[in-house]
Amino acid sequence: MNDLIQLKQLLSIPKDIVITSHRNPDGDAIGSSLALYHYLNKGGHTVHVIFPSEYPDFVAWLPDAAKILIHDIEPEDSERFLKRADIIFCLDYNSLERIDKMGEVIMSLNTTTVLIDHHLYPDAFADFSLSDTTASSTCELVYDFIELLNDKELIDLKISQCLYTGILTDTGSFKYSTSPKLFRIVAHLCELGIDNNIIQDLIFNSMEEKGLRLLGHCLINRMEILEEHQTGIISLSREDYEAFDIQRGDTEGIVNYLLKLKNVKVAALITEQPKIIKLSLRSKGDYSVQAIATKYFNGGGHKNASGGAVYGTLQGTVQKFKNILPEYQHQL
Repeated sequence: MNDLIQLKQLLSIPKDIVITSHRNPDGDAIGSSLALYHYLNKGGHTVHVIFPSEYPDFVAWLPDAAKILIHDIEPEDSERFLKRADIIFCLDYNSLERIDKMGEVIMSLNTTTVLIDHHLYPDAFADFSLSDTTASSTCELVYDFIELLNDKELIDLKISQCLYTGILTDTGSFKYSTSPKLFRIVAHLCELGIDNNIIQDLIFNSMEEKGLRLLGHCLINRMEILEEHQTGIISLSREDYEAFDIQRGDTEGIVNYLLKLKNVKVAALITEQPKIIKLSLRSKGDYSVQAIATKYFNGGGHKNASGGAVYGTLQGTVQKFKNILPEYQHQL
């Protein structure tokens, strides 16, 4: 991390601190933010966590999740805390565009900013940066950050639960982006008292009935397999959203079911939003969906997990995605 000693000096005196993460926060976003929140509280800082939009229910059990401010719901309070902050942490995103109007506020300030992130091609907007694209998750990097500050002994059960949640979800239950270093971190979190069975149950076995019915609808009625391109596509229309009362977080993880198929190497969930069409892309092995998301869909992310969005129709976007696939046939 650049200028670590200077940052450590800044944090040696209690500060007003805001922790931010991206729109539609996932397990890594909320896990890393709350882990850092609990760590900084131990240093006597006044800390607020602010997200642009609401987080999914499967992470609502995390310690102090209820204290998170949502800019979409409480814009005035959110911006007031941002404007009075001495330090703003930017977790699990590589560009201020990922936090929408909050990013515009941060750009207008002269506040010290700290980036902790594992996505490719981070913008150069932060004063301090811990960026590692080989890391499994931002939670892994928050663990590294605490260790770099020589405060590893401050990691307690609350912090461990938050970190483990982000690691577990971003690695797909340890299927992706793992390393010997990561498992050493996880071993330490286990030694601090986390219960893997309970956390797995809270995250993966807390679906409402409509969620299971939606999954069945996606797999039976909305799934298309393109054998020649080893690709699976699930598309959801506005009518699907209305019929199943789909809310934020309800489609989380659906795209991964396509990769359970032996002959599917690329998976796409394409959904019709009120103003845009969103894509969630996944892949196996060396196939880079990040390249597709960046080049054609104004997005990005990781080699095997990326997303994007375009203006247009659902049918037109699905066809555009299909037309792109021959260009990447050599990666199969």
